[in-house]
Amino acid sequence: ATAPLKDVHLGLAPPGRGPVRLALLSGHYLYYHYGCDGLDDRGWGCGYRTLQTLCSWPEGRPAGVPGLAAVQAALEDMGDKPPGFRGSQSWIGCVEASLCLDHFGGPQGRLCHVPRGAGLQGELERLYSHFAGGGGPVMVGGDADAQSKALLGVCLCPGTEAYVLVLDPHFWGAPKNPSELQAAGWVGWREVGTAFDCNSFYNLCLTNCNSQK
Repeated sequence: ATAPLKDVHLGLAPPGRGPVRLALLSGHYLYYHYGCDGLDDRGWGCGYRTLQTLCSWPEGRPAGVPGLAAVQAALEDMGDKPPGFRGSQSWIGCVEASLCLDHFGGPQGRLCHVPRGAGLQGELERLYSHFAGGGGPVMVGGDADAQSKALLGVCLCPGTEAYVLVLDPHFWGAPKNPSELQAAGWVGWREVGTAFDCNSFYNLCLTNCNSQK
């Protein structure tokens, strides 16, 4: 399998009209998605793929990014998952991702729980200061909306209009270039009120360079 594509959001036009507050992640990342290493993980691997994207930051290199089997073995060995988790098609979310970032020496991951009822509306300022302050990709996942994704930036417009830059790991195939992914919406700006379900709780895992403890 070829190395995943790097920094696939570059070249996207910012959303919104008028004066905006825009903040994007620092550093570089690789876009990990379903099947990108030859393993067919459709239907269950999105959390692992988002974790891999987090692990590739801030250098944007595949060195040190664990495979799915290594992630499962680590979670089983540390007692977070029961015996038999290895080789399963069980999902993981932000809590497991933060444990694995620590275990594999990736960027520092900070967990944040968002209760049901507001979607991500109440987290926009936190996300803005995260990205404006040099932060990396943010993993997001929930219960009613269990599909894992990464956030790469935030754009706050006048009034309540706001957008997040979403990287979606559910792509299947071999993308030729970032513009192909952008045109199909696998990476793009989404209005925060429609992109996230207020009936779901969400967990966020915000990555920072280890030097910023």
